[in-house]
Amino acid sequence: MATTVHEPPKPAIGEEPRVRLNDSGNGGGNLTPANGNLRTVHRHSPPPSSTGIWVVLASITMTFLAFTSALVVREGGAKDWQHLTLPPILYFNTLLLLASSVALEIGRRQVRAFMTAKALVGKPGIVKAGAENPARWLYAALFLGIFFVAGQFTAWLQLRAQGLYLATNPNSSFFYVLTVMHALHVFGGLGGLARVIHKFNRSTLRKSTLDATSHYWHFMDGLWVYLLWLLWAKL
Repeated sequence: MATTVHEPPKPAIGEEPRVRLNDSGNGGGNLTPANGNLRTVHRHSPPPSSTGIWVVLASITMTFLAFTSALVVREGGAKDWQHLTLPPILYFNTLLLLASSVALEIGRRQVRAFMTAKALVGKPGIVKAGAENPARWLYAALFLGIFFVAGQFTAWLQLRAQGLYLATNPNSSFFYVLTVMHALHVFGGLGGLARVIHKFNRSTLRKSTLDATSHYWHFMDGLWVYLLWLLWAKL
């Protein structure tokens, strides 16, 4: 018996062929397009770092809100609560962290311009890329962040020289806990900045990675301004 074989529908002129995902039959399927074009998958894959960073920031916010509630309750029910004079170096450290955030934002904007100009080099009509290498701004943000942590360590030494330790009184306890917790989170941001610089130098940096690191670093900036106000007003 003769069998009629229908030809697959052809895409219209100017229309890109649809991407079909291979199904291995086990219910999962690998995300490899039938035409083997992996670049199509990469272009439409969701950036996990962009989604996960908001979860991380939400958990950090909840943690420091819990510390704030504990401080307010402890202050209200304590008769031994005495005012604590903050080390002046904390204000200088704040300027360092603000400058680091500004440098990172400038670097983030220039990275996009640099990568766009680099991609256009060699195209017809494009002779030379005009954007400057933004790595120096990323390095500036990294070292300013390191100086901030060093300044926080200096503040702890100054309080220690005054005889104020973690267990001296409730004020000093909250000061050390809040500033150390923030410094540990800043260390995480420094690791992220170092990773961004490493990937940028190897030309493997993704926009989602840079944006997630920038969001985290700016959040550390705002969080420290809030903590400095809290320490100044309550301790």
